[in-house]
Amino acid sequence: MNHEIVVAASAAEAIAAHRPVVALETTLVTHGFPHPQGIEISARLEAAVAAEGAHPATIGIVDGQLRIGLQREELAQLAACGRAVKLNLSNLSAHLAPGRWGSTTVAATLLAAHRAGIRVVATGGIGGVHRNAAETGDVSADLMALARFPIAVVCAGAKAVLDLPRTRELLETLGVPVFGFETGEFPAFYSRESGLGVDARFDDIRALAGAVRTHFELDVGTGIVVANPIAPEHELPQAVWRPAIERALADAESQGVRGREVTPFLLERLRALTDGASAFSNEALLIGNAKLAARLAVALSRA
Repeated sequence: MNHEIVVAASAAEAIAAHRPVVALETTLVTHGFPHPQGIEISARLEAAVAAEGAHPATIGIVDGQLRIGLQREELAQLAACGRAVKLNLSNLSAHLAPGRWGSTTVAATLLAAHRAGIRVVATGGIGGVHRNAAETGDVSADLMALARFPIAVVCAGAKAVLDLPRTRELLETLGVPVFGFETGEFPAFYSRESGLGVDARFDDIRALAGAVRTHFELDVGTGIVVANPIAPEHELPQAVWRPAIERALADAESQGVRGREVTPFLLERLRALTDGASAFSNEALLIGNAKLAARLAVALSRA
């Protein structure tokens, strides 16, 4: 697109031909899973998207360029360089310079996807309102990006470490609809249930695509959260993840972890406190979201 934003030839061809494309973030590669597990999971996500008939476009900053449709060797460089910064809308431009490396959060991925003409993004869980936001003001840039870019984000709700009721309320305030696929509840990441509702439930992919298309055609200007609960067989029991989250949050507070480092710290602590069970569930829901995002992209392209 320009010297700072580069779309891989295969992704550009698919976009130009109006074929289904799904954008994928890279924070999970550099901060979500230990190396080289993040690269392996990224490959599985791309394979899951391709198996459903869509083109995967993984996004990250490699040597100062925002690249849409990373090749395997580029992703390996990003993961192994040791200098990849977690990027959102506030620090993205500062890293569009030679020698800079970075992985895209949901927020940065939404910006890149919007610039490239991609309408569907797959991730694990969106960021949201942190539990102590009244004191810290810590609200994820993901929500602000969803309010700005008309993209459908397929996720297992918001990350379970967040204040889910306030996150759900803020999505409504920002005008971001939450569509549940085969669920009437806003998922709680590791759990299928949160006690919070969605704006509409869809059990058919064509009906979901129709509602997504209508939202875009209304030109509301906001994105859409497509809530896809984790499969029952991969769900983490609340008796396991709730006390682990409370312990992880307490550890973050005692160690003074702040800002962009909070979520990676909590994910790593949860992995340790649950003996790897949280990472297993995380990977499973990522694959499920990638598959649904591809099906949605295919349905949108057919229309």
